[in-house]
Amino acid sequence: MVSRFTSLILTLCWLVAAPAWADYPVPGYSTAELAMLDPSYTPIPKPRNPVLEAPRVDRVVVYKGKRQLHLKADNQVVRSYQISLGENPVGHKLYAGDQRTPEGEYILDWRNPNSQFHKSIHISYPNERDRELAEAWGLDPGGHIMIHGLPNDAGDWAFAYAGLDWTNGCIAVTNEEMDEIWHLVADGTPIKIHP
Repeated sequence: MVSRFTSLILTLCWLVAAPAWADYPVPGYSTAELAMLDPSYTPIPKPRNPVLEAPRVDRVVVYKGKRQLHLKADNQVVRSYQISLGENPVGHKLYAGDQRTPEGEYILDWRNPNSQFHKSIHISYPNERDRELAEAWGLDPGGHIMIHGLPNDAGDWAFAYAGLDWTNGCIAVTNEEMDEIWHLVADGTPIKIHP
């Protein structure tokens, strides 16, 4: 059996002979022991996970005119995203097919991991007032308004969606941003959509 002293000497030789590998931890030795053997030794820092480090989001706020979506925790903005809206973005959604994104206060009430737009989280439109407005005109208020990613078939053309209003009234972000929102926003979170 190799003694601990012999093992330390072998480790020192390994560190000197293969400096490119010195950033990797050596099993059985603490960082302090390795630093004593090789003062230039620096351990690789653990990768940060910004999603896990973010506070729990308690509100989502959208500014349609600025094309911005903010995630808030304790009244502080913790994440911001540029968004795409419906093809006819000005004004409150009135009926199915008007290509408008609704305005007002809603709830993010359920989610679809198998969406045709990467992933999606449902906005509780229409509410009672939305239904009354549409019915007064003899119209269907529509529904199925979501925060979602890009179309699943976007492929190499994903870049072309940036800065365009292309949805049927939903709120769209990139797939990476949708993954982050998916993890930070729980079902039941309120959303306020401003003009």
